[in-house]
Amino acid sequence: MTRIAIVGAGVIGLSWARLAREHGWTVAITDPRPDLVEIVAAEFGEDPQVRVTSDLADAVRDADLVQENGPERLPVKQRLFAEIGAAAPADAVLATSSSSITASEIATDLDAGVAERLLVGHPFNPPELMPLVEVLPGARTASTTTDRAVELYRALDREPVVIAREMPGFVANRLQGAISREARYLVQQGVVSPGDLDTILRNSLGLRWATIGLFEGNVLGGGPGGIRHLIEGVGAQTGGIEFGVPATDRASMEALIESVEDTYGSGQDVYDALAARRDRRTRAVLAALADTDEATTP
Repeated sequence: MTRIAIVGAGVIGLSWARLAREHGWTVAITDPRPDLVEIVAAEFGEDPQVRVTSDLADAVRDADLVQENGPERLPVKQRLFAEIGAAAPADAVLATSSSSITASEIATDLDAGVAERLLVGHPFNPPELMPLVEVLPGARTASTTTDRAVELYRALDREPVVIAREMPGFVANRLQGAISREARYLVQQGVVSPGDLDTILRNSLGLRWATIGLFEGNVLGGGPGGIRHLIEGVGAQTGGIEFGVPATDRASMEALIESVEDTYGSGQDVYDALAARRDRRTRAVLAALADTDEATTP
């Protein structure tokens, strides 16, 4: 039975834990939070395959995969992986869920035996639903570690993609950041409301990208002439659009935040309702895509 150690029992860590249990893995969860036992019990009840411990070394001692989900601060991750590396099995994959800090940065002062087992395994939130895992080896990561990480994530029915070059924000968050900047600019300029922008995104790019990728869409957008026809035709006009830069001063950001909160609300009850709706819809989309793929498989 495959064993995973979850370091950090926040939203991401608990989601990883649920995913692992759904696939029959044993789970050890560690976090310094004082309510750890209660939080895990609320999620898993008395599951004998889920173990809780406040001792980091104890949590990782027999793990095949360590998935760290601590604060997005480099000194914290460096300290954690020094401790993890000293206690985890010599063949364990040591992965961080970091969305911006690279494995090379974390491994700067780590022993070679730890650094070669360390990489980024960045999920999209929540990992139990979102298939993507960006796998980013560092400069000192062994190729066997990368291969093993891909194997483990695939065993969890994720879609791991090995990123060829370390870069801040990796790939998915850089794409998300580019869209977010233009979206904020358009709202600040009074072109569209937050709610209407989300409606536009859900019913155009969101729906398209749930079924095909960006470049695949380019090929289809050009008809039989493919991407070459698209770029030489419509692309000649849209390629010249100058994108805006959203204002980041305190007053502008406060106005933007208030506008979004007026649309969707805030607080625990709002979060729970929105998260539940997101999860239902995401599961429905994934199920529909799976059914379609199975129906067309020869």
